Amino acid sequence: MQFLTKKNFLHTARTTQNKKLSALLLCAGTLLLPTSLIAGELTQFEANYDILRKGENHGQGVRTLKKLADNSYQVSYHSDIEWMIFSDSRKETSNFTFSDKKVTPVSYSMIRTGTGPDKEYTLQFDHTKKIVNSSESKYPIECEWSEQFQDSISYQVQVREELKMGKTSFSYQLVDKKGNCREYNFEVVGKETISLPIGNIEAIKVKRLYDNDKRQALAWFAPEMDYMLVRMWKGEKGVEQFEVQLKSFTVTSPVALPEEVKNEITPE
Repeated sequence: MQFLTKKNFLHTARTTQNKKLSALLLCAGTLLLPTSLIAGELTQFEANYDILRKGENHGQGVRTLKKLADNSYQVSYHSDIEWMIFSDSRKETSNFTFSDKKVTPVSYSMIRTGTGPDKEYTLQFDHTKKIVNSSESKYPIECEWSEQFQDSISYQVQVREELKMGKTSFSYQLVDKKGNCREYNFEVVGKETISLPIGNIEAIKVKRLYDNDKRQALAWFAPEMDYMLVRMWKGEKGVEQFEVQLKSFTVTSPVALPEEVKNEITPE
């Protein structure tokens, strides 16, 4: 089901033939949220993106999040890019737990095919032994254990939670796909209304902080879409490397409707 933004909702209300139901929906607009949000869980979704370079489309990306068990989830990102003679297809998957607004990675995998050598990595976060195992080594990686560890895509889920709490700066100890430990630092730049294939979106702009000015990374998150990542831009020395723009967003968990709306849709 398409996520109900204010504009989509008003359009639906205007085109509904049943005036009574239309009025009920209009009054209940702010209540039409995924049940996962109402219950304090993560929203399950599928988001589709265009991958651009210098304004031209060179690929597609799909990000999904689904619930596996009571507090266990899986987030994945699959991209396919073609540019001149270069091709790249990769899928990253993170299994993690979510409790008290905290994302805790359990395992991570990345599979890449295309131009050049194919690659595959896996990481296992052993919270009992307090070690991280990598498929690249028969020994645990040489990182001092931290309960704040994130992997290459689980941290993106945590960013959304930080924004929901109103935080304007946040840092993560990230174990990357090669088993290297890095610190990722971010700060909120401000709010912007941006134009995307799905329409104009008011978004929070977040900047990644690097040790130098050679690399730049910006991301935009939309509060009205449960702080979904709607745009990302990366560059080096001021030159764009690529841009990602959201083109569709579907909530895959059930949507909670107020009782009076349910009764109108399914009268006794």
